[in-house]
Amino acid sequence: MSLKSIFIKISNFFDFINKIAGYICGILVILMTLNVFFVVMLRYVFGISLIWMQETYVWMHAFVFMLGAGYTYLMNEHVRIDIIYRESSKKYKKIINLVGNIIFLIPFLYIIFFYSFPFVLKSFQMSEISREAGGLGMLFILKSSILFFVLLIFIQVISKIISDLLGSKNDT
Repeated sequence: MSLKSIFIKISNFFDFINKIAGYICGILVILMTLNVFFVVMLRYVFGISLIWMQETYVWMHAFVFMLGAGYTYLMNEHVRIDIIYRESSKKYKKIINLVGNIIFLIPFLYIIFFYSFPFVLKSFQMSEISREAGGLGMLFILKSSILFFVLLIFIQVISKIISDLLGSKNDT
């Protein structure tokens, strides 16, 4: 097995992880929609307000954005200024992607990780719970979504770098 094929397998594995995260986000969107519907029905039809149900859809919303970012990057649906990039050659796009990933995105992910890790760790250590009476416990799970965001984007960046260097996929 050649080194190139090993890197391609790694890239495909990272893509697979983000596809799974994307599908989980799709399920969360459906569950979140149902949850909001029931919260509204309970509140305005029956006069019942359950804080934990309201917090549940807020948590799902956060997880959709944080876990779905890697999938969005995988599918090349992220926000980009396309004035020059759109009409450029594949070679130019690969160069821009490599420079952007290495110079901007990886350091940005490092900064997010560096500053959020102690924040999440402290939440775990104190078994942080919701401030609201009747709210959800284990707030540290929600805060961990920041670290999952960094991990999923990072593995997708590695996959994109491998693809751009080895030409294993057509993602431009």
